[in-house]
Amino acid sequence: MQKDTQAHAAETLAQTVIPRREFIAIVAGLMALNALAIDILLPAFPNITDAYDIQDNQIQFLLLSYVLGFGGAQLFFGPISDRYGRRIPLFVGLAIYIVCAIAGSLAPTFEAVLAFRFVQGLGAAATRVIALAAVRDTHAGRAMAATMSMVMMVFMVVPIIAPFIGQGIIMVGPWQHIFWFMALLSIVMTIWCFFRLPETLLPENRRSLALGPVLKGFQLVVSNRISLFYTLATAFFFGSLFAFLNLAQPILGGVYGLHTYFPLAMAVGGMFMSGSSFLNSRIVGRLGMRRLSHGALVAHLAISLAASVWFLTHDVSLWLFMFTLILLMPLFGLIGANFNSIAMEPLGKVAGTASSVLGFTQTVGGGLVGAAIGQTFNDTATPLIAGTALTSLTAMILVLIAEKGRLFSNPGAGHGKA
Repeated sequence: MQKDTQAHAAETLAQTVIPRREFIAIVAGLMALNALAIDILLPAFPNITDAYDIQDNQIQFLLLSYVLGFGGAQLFFGPISDRYGRRIPLFVGLAIYIVCAIAGSLAPTFEAVLAFRFVQGLGAAATRVIALAAVRDTHAGRAMAATMSMVMMVFMVVPIIAPFIGQGIIMVGPWQHIFWFMALLSIVMTIWCFFRLPETLLPENRRSLALGPVLKGFQLVVSNRISLFYTLATAFFFGSLFAFLNLAQPILGGVYGLHTYFPLAMAVGGMFMSGSSFLNSRIVGRLGMRRLSHGALVAHLAISLAASVWFLTHDVSLWLFMFTLILLMPLFGLIGANFNSIAMEPLGKVAGTASSVLGFTQTVGGGLVGAAIGQTFNDTATPLIAGTALTSLTAMILVLIAEKGRLFSNPGAGHGKA
């Protein structure tokens, strides 16, 4: 009850400065910077491979280096934002993001690009932590899930348009201009947030930065069964998404020869993911987070297992591969926001720290799982689909542990939150 009252107070404070729709747009924009940093580079993989004379599978480290920095720094920005508020850490992170995007365009070696990508990820971590913490500051229960779904809907538009932007940039100029574009867009977001985004953390809810309270915050996160196992489930589940990002260009551009049409194929998956996120935002209040996400996970596991068997025993055409993606991609929109909301729900008192621990585990864990799947690439789509089935199965086991063997039911029934 107390956390709902605090969320209502923060929401009232925020809405005196900024309308709800603009708040959602800003939060989505901050999170979109991360998706942009990943997806906009995908069409340039062949260009960067040629520029630095590297092996094809090594190009995947462009994603892994960013993800490791992005995930690791969330452990830092969480406690900092719980102590000093959301705005100051946000602007520090955005500044780092901008500087490293510019530096990446000037890097003389591939190793230097990876280093700048890692540090760019460090800065981007602030945008993810502050975005989720601001939503938790101002929302509770199904309202939080509905808002997060709207944020994810806008956020998932980025994977649709980012490859087109990247492809367009390399058609008219060198691939380094992609980094300049990232810097320019983050400058725009910085200005928007500076003038319009209010401080959502009330002074009475700020926590000491002393080691004891910080460790206690981490303990609350990892000792809560629901939060811990839903976080781990999300990490494994999104490992398949990171694997797809690693392998999308080699499979669609290389194996199936789409080349300049590669962004169009990426857009198909992105549209279905964005559409399902919008659907989730409309129906989660009526059906609940668990019914939607558990049902989607069961479907994802069944489809990926069936597809794996077929892919292992047959030659797979482009159309069959795309049909499989069309079946799987919408399910991410029904799982991601709901899993995150379920994991965050018990942790309102340490929203910043909780967001950082969840983000670290999900991002670094998912990135490493995705990289492991990506390194098994053998010029076919089979490793991707088989890896997807394995990650879905692991996520299902973790959810069953979190829910003590029960799916679709809310252990906190009566509070109308899940």
